[in-house]
Formats: sequence, C-alpha cells, structure tokens
Amino acid sequence: MSSADPLLSVVLAASIAAVMGAVLVISLVNVRRPSTPPMVVCGILIAAAVITVVVVPPTDAPVPVGIGLTALGIAAATIGGNPFTRRALDVATGNRVRETADGGILIVAAHDADPEHTRTLMRGGTVIGYLERLAAVIAIVVGFPEAVAAVIAVKGIGRFPELAEPEARERFIIGTVASLLWAGVIGTIIRLSLG
Repeated sequence: MSSADPLLSVVLAASIAAVMGAVLVISLVNVRRPSTPPMVVCGILIAAAVITVVVVPPTDAPVPVGIGLTALGIAAATIGGNPFTRRALDVATGNRVRETADGGILIVAAHDADPEHTRTLMRGGTVIGYLERLAAVIAIVVGFPEAVAAVIAVKGIGRFPELAEPEARERFIIGTVASLLWAGVIGTIIRLSLG
C-alpha cells in the first residue's frame, strides 16, 4: 500500500484495534471460567487480524490510532492469554488437575492417598503468566523478540525445583507454550500494524 491510501490505512488500523478490543472484552468476560466457544471466537478474530496485516498491512496510520491499537493489543495479549492458557491446560490435562486461586496446582502424593494430604506446586502461576505475556508482547512490539528467550530462561530457572513432578512439568510446558503463542501472535499483529 502506498502513502496515497491514508484513509484505508486508518480504517485498517482502527479495525485491528477494534478486534483487539473485542478480544480483550471476550477474554475479560471469560476469565473466571474459561470455556472453548469464547476462545474459538477470539482465535477467529486474531486469525482475521493476522490475515489482514499480512495481506494489506496498514501504513501511515496516525499516531493516536497506533497508540490505541498498541494499548489494546498489549492488554489483549496480557489479559486475554489467561483464559486461553487455562483452557488449553484444561483440554490437555482432561480437567484432572485441580488449580488453586493463584494458578498453582494441587498434587496428591499417590492415587490411593488421602485427598486431605495434598501439596501445592507452581504457586503464583497466574501472576507469572501475566508478566510473561506482558514481557513477550512488549519485546515483540519494540522489535526485540530475542528477549522472549530470556523470559523463558528466567521462568525455567525459577520453576526448576518444582519440575520434578510430572504434573508440574506437563503444566509448565503446555502453559508456557500456550501463553507465549498467544502473546507472540498478538505482538506480531501489533508490530506489523505499526510498520
């Protein structure tokens, strides 16, 4: 697209910002009890935004539109990744892992053990997820995607002692990949939208 199409560029950037706003709202409504249909709708909206920025990337969008798109995109990546990641974890584990309020998991020592004798692993997973998505999306938006490797390394080092449990390893891998996939795709949309 040439600079002769400023109106089209504004419309495209505003449309992508609207998609990010819709994803954010759907995710906020779905954050308490993640379910598949709203996440599918979000996935379709994000796929449409990816196709748009690849086929007809907006250029020369006014600064206020770019700022709005960036803010909505970062919020959608950070907050919207929570229900997406939790739903992916539920699907992958067959809803068999009990989650704590802070995103940790409850582990029973053995299958025949008393359910009262549980311990918690991976505490703080919700906050860590928000922070990892925020760091990843900002790194991609500013053009430094290599920083995502540092985020993964710090998270892996911090969680290393807990990864002895199979449930913790499974949750760590699936959760990290789902979370970073969500943030990475939205970060890429923002980056391509800004030119």
